[in-house]
Formats: sequence, C-alpha cells, structure tokens
Amino acid sequence: MAEAHRIILLAHGSSDARWCETFEKLAAPTVESVPGARVAYMELAEPSLESIVEEGVQEGARHFRVVPLFLAAGRHLRKDVPAMIDALEQTHGVSIHLAPPIGENPQLGDAIRDVVEQELAK
Repeated sequence: MAEAHRIILLAHGSSDARWCETFEKLAAPTVESVPGARVAYMELAEPSLESIVEEGVQEGARHFRVVPLFLAAGRHLRKDVPAMIDALEQTHGVSIHLAPPIGENPQLGDAIRDVVEQELAK
C-alpha cells in the first residue's frame, strides 16, 4: 500500500501574529481531521515550509502535498514556491506535489457566496 501524502497548508506568512492566527483558525478543521496535516508559512512566520518538511522526514514521511492557501497563482506560486520545493526535494530525497491555490477551487466561490448571504440576512 502506498504511503499517503502529508498535507501542508501553505500560507504566505506575516510578522503580525494576528494575521497568522487567522490562517491557523481557517486551517484548524483540516489539521484536526486529516492525520499529519500542518500549516506552514512561505516567509515571515514559523513554522516554515522547510521546517514542516524536515519534521515529516524525521517522522518517516517521503511524500508531501502542498495546498496553497492563496486566492490565485501569482509570482510566489509560479516561481518562489516551486524553487523552494525543488530545493527541499533535492535536500531530503522526498517528493512534494504543489496543488493549485485554494482560490481556484469553485467550492471557495460557493463559500464566499454563503458568507455574503449571511451578511445580507443580518
């Protein structure tokens, strides 16, 4: 049986702890229900993508799936994150798949509509 991918929910990161708390709350249902799922930050906050991959490797993980908590694929997801992933794959001998940004999933559009409808109902 093939090993399941470790899920890494990747956010940009900020030096403002309140910003990070927002993403940690957003990711909590996934982290609580998907074994081994973790939040990581691309920059400016901890834990970093590198530290989460290193932690997984120490626990025996060889396959990772990065789900970007970004609305769209800009420069970071087209250049910076793939370069980080390439370096981590080379350093640790692991495979890391970069999923499309969460904003490309049509279910997010439905969730935004639901939030707007809730606001209108107040």
